[in-house]
Amino acid sequence: MNAIGPAMAPDFTIEQNWEGYGEEEHAIWRLLFERQERLLAGRACHEYLDGLGALGVAACGIPDFRRLSEVLDRTTGWRIVAVPGLVPDAVFFDFLARRRFPSTCFIRRRDQLDYLQEPDVFHDIFGHVPLLMNPVFADYMQAYGQGGLKALGLGHLERLARLYWYTVEFGLIATAEGLRIYGSGILSSAGESVYCLEDPRPQRLGFDLRRVMRTRYHIDRYQDTYFVIDGFDQLFEATRPDFTPVYREVSKLPDLEPDQVIAQDRRFCPPWSLPNVGEKNGPQLSSAQV
Repeated sequence: MNAIGPAMAPDFTIEQNWEGYGEEEHAIWRLLFERQERLLAGRACHEYLDGLGALGVAACGIPDFRRLSEVLDRTTGWRIVAVPGLVPDAVFFDFLARRRFPSTCFIRRRDQLDYLQEPDVFHDIFGHVPLLMNPVFADYMQAYGQGGLKALGLGHLERLARLYWYTVEFGLIATAEGLRIYGSGILSSAGESVYCLEDPRPQRLGFDLRRVMRTRYHIDRYQDTYFVIDGFDQLFEATRPDFTPVYREVSKLPDLEPDQVIAQDRRFCPPWSLPNVGEKNGPQLSSAQV
């Protein structure tokens, strides 16, 4: 695309300028898409795969946001807005609260296929957008945006950012077939798609809102811990209450390191059928009990 880029509006949006993509940019999309499509079979949750199929996102090239927005709007009321890159927190939360998903337009270079520090169009569209076709997850994302606006005023943005990181970006879900991926940061990463489910090193812990809000994370390498939800209804229900008393409670407790283990953790161990809740790991607790 043009190196100068399109002009930014006062609300931080730009035009995608889909017609301006070159063949090399579409070729990189195809390469990334085909690789992830192979890797995610049997690893991604069916809600994500269903959304990907219903959206019509394919390997042919970078999608046109206008067409995707039409499909999304008819299904869950969401639309995609193009932005030049990372936007201020208040802008980001406001977009989500109004069911607008901000996506970058640029795509990584060939020498960045396996790692990119900032989100590109493949991460945003391939990783995030398919789950916005799911009504429950779509409602969760809107609730998160509304909660973010409130967290800014309360001074607890870091706590809420951890919730986003460990769910929307790097979340796992327990299914009848075993653990599956729903986090966009994993779905758009070839290496982490395999690592998060098959490597013995990271922890896979049952989702707990307070535990998540206390846990630090890494931005420059694979995660030490992944939190596992039982279903998207559980995730949405966790965002329904007012977080104000939760913030007060959590602020009195120490932060946890990304690889730290505590007694209340529910640990999932291969073959991912049931969490290991033996004496070593403490009792199995739901998020409502802690």
